[in-house]
Amino acid sequence: MKKLFMMLMAGLLVTACASKPKTEQAAEEPAKKVLVLYYSVTNTTKQMAEYIQQKTGADIEAIAPVNAYPSDYSELIKRSQEEIQGNVLPELKPLAHNVADYDIIFLGYPIWMGTYARPVMTLLANTDFNGKTVIPFCTSGSSGIKQSVGDLQKAIPGAQIPQCVGVRSSLMDKMPAAVDRVLIAMDLIEGENEVLADYSAQQAPTAEETAIFDAAISTYDMMKGTKAVSVGSRKTSNGTDYKFVGEANGAQMDIYITKENGDAAPYFTAVDR
Repeated sequence: MKKLFMMLMAGLLVTACASKPKTEQAAEEPAKKVLVLYYSVTNTTKQMAEYIQQKTGADIEAIAPVNAYPSDYSELIKRSQEEIQGNVLPELKPLAHNVADYDIIFLGYPIWMGTYARPVMTLLANTDFNGKTVIPFCTSGSSGIKQSVGDLQKAIPGAQIPQCVGVRSSLMDKMPAAVDRVLIAMDLIEGENEVLADYSAQQAPTAEETAIFDAAISTYDMMKGTKAVSVGSRKTSNGTDYKFVGEANGAQMDIYITKENGDAAPYFTAVDR
């Protein structure tokens, strides 16, 4: 599973491969039934969900709390924290689709406080995912998908989670390529399957790598003051991915950065604290 996280939690931001929906299945393989379930407040995760649906032809449905969450982030987090303190899960409206009827469920959510949004917690607590293939996809301000996938494995141990994809909300223009890689790897659409190598061993960053790190985090206020301690890297068809260990106020974190080929500025794709 470690390799899976290293391959995917950095956002899977690569050049999009030419792809198209599969219209035929081998005669000996029955078509898999696919459902896209998602929760979205600001419509960012909804955008990702609809892209998956369009590419795969899957059924799609939004997870809807009876009492909708506020779109204001501070108010949203305040309510969520109150629910955590009171050990309360939000009540959901009934799903129109029956999860039992599907083989593959794409499960989408925004990251709240490091993991999946609380309406998803309600869904997991009240839905049988045993024997299902669950593909998490998420959007976030900066957090990676790693913690939420680990939490999913604990919440639905009878499900298989072979792929996952997370994209920062400010990098939604990169989202199609990130999603396509997962769909191609799962043989849900046609295209060239690019298998990413592991990151190289961590070592002290060079002056060039430090400059890439500083440039990538300079546009994100919450990263100011963070220093690059070490770095590993890997080549992709689109450029170079970096896994930095950063340090701020005595705390270390993994920070993932991509530098595409050409003169484009580097950007960070996720941070795992």
